[in-house]
Amino acid sequence: MSPPKWFYFLLILVAFELIADILAKQFAINGKFVFAVLSILGFIAANTAWLISLRTGAELSKGAILFSVLSAIGAVIIGLLVYHEKASPYQLIGLILGIAAIIFLSIE
Repeated sequence: MSPPKWFYFLLILVAFELIADILAKQFAINGKFVFAVLSILGFIAANTAWLISLRTGAELSKGAILFSVLSAIGAVIIGLLVYHEKASPYQLIGLILGIAAIIFLSIE
């Protein structure tokens, strides 16, 4: 049993979103305009993947929640590991609940 085609585009959406978030953070850190431009281009690529995901059969409600949770998990991991940001115990509990949400939303 393989995931539906739209799910792959959703993963591409999350990947481009996280790349754009990293570029935006780099712009915030050093103020180089090139990072801002690349970040905007990343967000455009991400939303293009979202449009394709919807066009290939993603349900708006399920896809939006999966995107939100997956990108949030990715952002927390990047923030903790790359930028050494701190996470409170409640935020880590939220991360665990987000993972549980993905599992429950993925059950058909």
